[in-house]
Amino acid sequence: MVFAHDTAMALQAAVTLVNSDLEPVSLTTSDELDEFLSDFGYTGRHDGDQAEVDSVRAILPVLRELLTSDRDRAAVLVNEMLFKAKALPQLARHDGYDWHLHAVAPDRPLADRIIVETAMAMIDVIRADELSRLGVCADDDCEGLVLDLSRNRSRRFCSTACGNRNAVAAYRARQASGA
Repeated sequence: MVFAHDTAMALQAAVTLVNSDLEPVSLTTSDELDEFLSDFGYTGRHDGDQAEVDSVRAILPVLRELLTSDRDRAAVLVNEMLFKAKALPQLARHDGYDWHLHAVAPDRPLADRIIVETAMAMIDVIRADELSRLGVCADDDCEGLVLDLSRNRSRRFCSTACGNRNAVAAYRARQASGA
């Protein structure tokens, strides 16, 4: 399943945010948040202060719960998030992107917009019954989230580092058993 651009970007942004809370912790400064916003094309209000960084970091457990929930729990969480934010979906076209959905005003706090954009993206995931595209890293020592948008659903690790570590371990195990 190929998701719309705004859905894929919101999911990738949410996974990146949640994974920023793993060691080594990142997204702790305004500069790091600026880079994140630039990477994921967030528009609208950006206060650029530590309070904004702290408010974004405060939503990480909520995003993790949503992205790791089963389908029924995810639907409940999405409804709660949209209700709490008083979301009102509207079509928008800007910055070279064709019509897509926004559900909160661009002057709302960044953390609110991230929650709502993630919830809106999860609507597509839930409706398409594609929650299997989200999971926890297959590395036993990692709690990172994985978003698999590949055609063959082959992504198992949250990062190249985790994938390489497991490939080396598997190679060494094969070498030891063959010796």
